[in-house]
Amino acid sequence: MTRSADSDTLIAANLAEVKAQIVLAGVKAGRPSTDITLVAVGKRHPAERSRAALAAGHRTFGENRVQEAEAKWPTLKAEFSDVRLHLIGPLQRNKVRQACGLFDVIETVDRLSLARALADEFAHTGNAIDCMIEVNTGEEPQKSGILPLDADVFIGKCRDEIKLPVIGLMCIPPVGDVAALHFALLRQIAVRNGLRELSMGMSADFASAIRFGATHVRVGTAIFGERLVKTP
Repeated sequence: MTRSADSDTLIAANLAEVKAQIVLAGVKAGRPSTDITLVAVGKRHPAERSRAALAAGHRTFGENRVQEAEAKWPTLKAEFSDVRLHLIGPLQRNKVRQACGLFDVIETVDRLSLARALADEFAHTGNAIDCMIEVNTGEEPQKSGILPLDADVFIGKCRDEIKLPVIGLMCIPPVGDVAALHFALLRQIAVRNGLRELSMGMSADFASAIRFGATHVRVGTAIFGERLVKTP
């Protein structure tokens, strides 16, 4: 077996294991696994690794950067037409058009100027895509995301004033914090705003996120291994 075949087999096995863990976490939380979407994160992984996951039957993926996704996904999407691609990293306004042409979900709406730029692009193309609002639950100054105290007003403006198709919320807990506290906070914000979709939980903590209502868990390393490609 070639090294490439070995890698493909390992990725398929890792993917199956993560999906089994999601099912188990769902059972423990009293939730059907069909309510939980695994977003396989290809950040700084070569396209061949995503292709291996596609060959294993997976169809929902996440990327952090528009530029990296542009180099990887048009070819893969042409081959696998039922792929759903999530943008899970910050989006600059000058990349909105490219992002809307490539991604199926934008998880990181974090400011009104971006929300308006997305709404304008949707109106221009006639193709509105699902959006999530990123909440900076740890109030970390170096991270993007709306502060929890500002979230309700921001959500209202995005939905009612800008008419953005907001389906849910996303967060990335601070490294070293108890992730469950951040998952609980995100769920509280979602509940009081009538939002069902919650993107939270990564390789190390997705079982906890599922317990707190995650509908999307973002897993990269546990599927694809250590990252190989450096971000430009």
